[in-house]
Amino acid sequence: MSSVIVVHPDFDAHWPWAADHLHALWKKQGPVAFIRLSPDDTRTLDQIVPDPGAVTRIISLMAPVSPDGLRAFARLREISIVTNPYHNTVPDELEQPLKAAGVRLCMHPSEGFWGQSVSEFGLALTLCGLRRIPQTYAGMISSHKPWDYDPKDGIGRPGARGQQFGDDPSFTNGTIAGKRIRIVGAGNIASRYASFVHMIGADVAAWDPFAPEPSFHRTGARREYHLDQLMKDAEIFVPMVPLTEKTRGLITADHIYALPKGSLVVLVTRAQICDVEAIRQRVLDDEISLAADVFDVEPLPLDDPLLGRHNVVHTPHNAGRTIDSNRSWAEMLVEQFLPVGRA
Repeated sequence: MSSVIVVHPDFDAHWPWAADHLHALWKKQGPVAFIRLSPDDTRTLDQIVPDPGAVTRIISLMAPVSPDGLRAFARLREISIVTNPYHNTVPDELEQPLKAAGVRLCMHPSEGFWGQSVSEFGLALTLCGLRRIPQTYAGMISSHKPWDYDPKDGIGRPGARGQQFGDDPSFTNGTIAGKRIRIVGAGNIASRYASFVHMIGADVAAWDPFAPEPSFHRTGARREYHLDQLMKDAEIFVPMVPLTEKTRGLITADHIYALPKGSLVVLVTRAQICDVEAIRQRVLDDEISLAADVFDVEPLPLDDPLLGRHNVVHTPHNAGRTIDSNRSWAEMLVEQFLPVGRA
């Protein structure tokens, strides 16, 4: 036995398809011992794996690991110790013995694996926010009113509801093509989203003081150097940065109130990068519309006034969790290991 994968249910609770994909990828290279633990299993890695002295590479997915137990893996050459489903860090007490023994520690990058899923979901929310697709569907379930396109009194009027027109002209609506889309961020998620909407025909500008120049050029986004300027002409505003101590509250109430009336705000990363109360107030005042997968309080209380509004599209924080992102998680880890025969 040379290759082993050990999986704790705590890992499966967050990435239920990742471990099996890891197994499938390694099986292509040769035999793999695949061990799934029970929830109450408190044994350490050396106690779980039969004949640890024969193992040359191992992936531990939130299984208990001890410094003393690692010494049992005398032939070990490569290891990944995943201690957290999102931010992979290995305690010094484990890392130092591995370094001293010359064992390669493969660390999951903890980013990028759900970039495609989240950015595509952001595109979908944008379309739903523009065209009111969820509201129309919900209305059709209980009433034929959505099918009634006749203008009031049957008399056509300029700028009023007419045949097959279901958008809300009070807010940004219609096509992505031609819209001024303003994005905060140019990373894994934001850059993909920018390339999508640019390809469809939007006028895209982005602000990210930490991103290199190619992050803007390759997506077709104009680089904006001043966040205050980014807001002023936004028809669709999309803050797409991760939540950190530096980004928490990055988009202030002043920024939100600088958005033109009728703007659509799209949220798919973390709500707390914005002044959520300012967004909430402008939405409730019918000044802007919102398409959001994330909120400051999750889940939103069922009596929250945002729920079910004509100018709100909402989903239950599921933009990133696809089977594809699970598989991508596994592939990004496996790529770091040397193929069998070279390890």
